[in-house]
Amino acid sequence: MLLPHGAIVVVVDGEKLELYRNVGNETAAELSRMDAPKLEEHNKSSGARHITSSANPGHLLGEDAHAAAVVGWLNQGAIKGEIKHLVVVAPPRTLGEMRRHYDKQLEAILVAEAHKDLIGRSAPEILSALQLK
Repeated sequence: MLLPHGAIVVVVDGEKLELYRNVGNETAAELSRMDAPKLEEHNKSSGARHITSSANPGHLLGEDAHAAAVVGWLNQGAIKGEIKHLVVVAPPRTLGEMRRHYDKQLEAILVAEAHKDLIGRSAPEILSALQLK
């Protein structure tokens, strides 16, 4: 996979968000860490998962709200044209929740998705896991 210059790589899990920008070129990607935005995680009722039970623990509500907040921010960036190319990296459950909130503009700029937990990894490790290096 080629990663366009300026592409944003979002690494997210149920609690954390890390952002990177490709400051290299398509054939020699180089990720530079970016500051993550302050998110408002008020969507505690995302989808039908609003009942807390042993089958759906309360902590999942917080994880779902975090995923929805991240996608809300990404959707705005895509709509405003601030994000031109996007790669989303998240554990399978988080990625599934995020997909439920993708706007059409975000889907149009999505270069790739990876269902991996890479929070806390270095930029070279992320590139390697994405098979970009």
